[in-house]
Amino acid sequence: MGYVELDLNISDEAKSMHETVKKFAMEVMRPIGIELDKLADPADVIAKDSRLWDVFKTYRELGLHKAGVPKQFGGMAEDMDPKAGPLIAQEMGYGDAGLAVSLGVSAFPITFAAMSPEPELQQLVRDYCEDTKGEIIGCWAITEPDHGSDWIMSTIPDFDDPKCGPQVKAVLKGDEYILNGQKAAWVSNGTIATHAALHVSLDPSKGMQGTGLAVVPLDLPGITRGKPLDKIGQRPLNQGELFFEEVKLPKKYMIITDGALMSAVAKMILTNANGGMGLSFVGLAQAAYDEALKYSKERIQGGVPIFEHKNIKLQLFEMFIKVEAARGYVRRMSAYNSAMAPNGSSPHAIAAKVLSTRTAFEVAGEAIQIFGGNGLSKEYIIEKLFRDAKAAMIEDGENNALCLAGAEDLI
Repeated sequence: MGYVELDLNISDEAKSMHETVKKFAMEVMRPIGIELDKLADPADVIAKDSRLWDVFKTYRELGLHKAGVPKQFGGMAEDMDPKAGPLIAQEMGYGDAGLAVSLGVSAFPITFAAMSPEPELQQLVRDYCEDTKGEIIGCWAITEPDHGSDWIMSTIPDFDDPKCGPQVKAVLKGDEYILNGQKAAWVSNGTIATHAALHVSLDPSKGMQGTGLAVVPLDLPGITRGKPLDKIGQRPLNQGELFFEEVKLPKKYMIITDGALMSAVAKMILTNANGGMGLSFVGLAQAAYDEALKYSKERIQGGVPIFEHKNIKLQLFEMFIKVEAARGYVRRMSAYNSAMAPNGSSPHAIAAKVLSTRTAFEVAGEAIQIFGGNGLSKEYIIEKLFRDAKAAMIEDGENNALCLAGAEDLI
């Protein structure tokens, strides 16, 4: 049972896009994601002959990368049915959550470049829309070795202690900003990106209230990268460090320089990112449930499929309840925030992320119990879904830290 069956007001356009993305998710993302997950060395995931690039190219050829880009630059943001967005996010999370994050983050610098009046940055947006080969790839360079949850709490007005200020600093000298510092190994697309949406400190005396945001071409002198991160889950998602040493960034590339404005934009980013995570990981939760249901009909114990055993039936129905409850909530959140864009409800988006990632992890864990010993084997995808779901409870904001930020908004 899915979204289309439950909503009679889905447009033909949204239904068509849903079918296109579903096919892409299952025929491209799923098999390639499994293949990349099994590579022992994360450097092989991003090698020139890696099938990762087939995912990027197919995604671009389908035009899905244009979804959030304004029409004036060649995108289709204004023309898209708002109900198509949740369908796309869920199906991509169903196919492979790590790849879904990678494809989504790829557009981050483009989003901010589209806000600039500078012709050079506007041309970057146009070039991105026309890119069908996956040659322009963005990353979200925010987390630092000593600043992870600090960035989440930066939306709180009194979080202005200089001791909590960012490590990457930008100092204006004439018509250039001089960048120095390090971003942590958790930068999604960090070692493959061509451009970064870079969060920096502009006024260290104001802590997290003195930050700005720049769009940075990553081929500038002084920028180096770490090796791809080796991690337990979402292994197809490339992540890695970025280092900045006396990097000269033209002033026009600094999109946001006002600390108060940056705090408002940070809340908008937090809202959109967590809302997207909520939708994607409901897709993973659905995938875990579907795998368990399918297996229960195939696995024979006591002379019958294990689905015939009452304890398995009850367990599956409890999983079904969790998935449908999470799906219903995140879609309600998405509809509201879409209608209220660009300033949606941050607490509701955070709740969606926490609820869906928690649900995905719980349902994947219960699915492993239904698989029994086979659930621990790499022969079955369920162990991968379990690992991917666990990673989601930490990325884009560790869930407990997010809850604290959300609680501040409630107050």
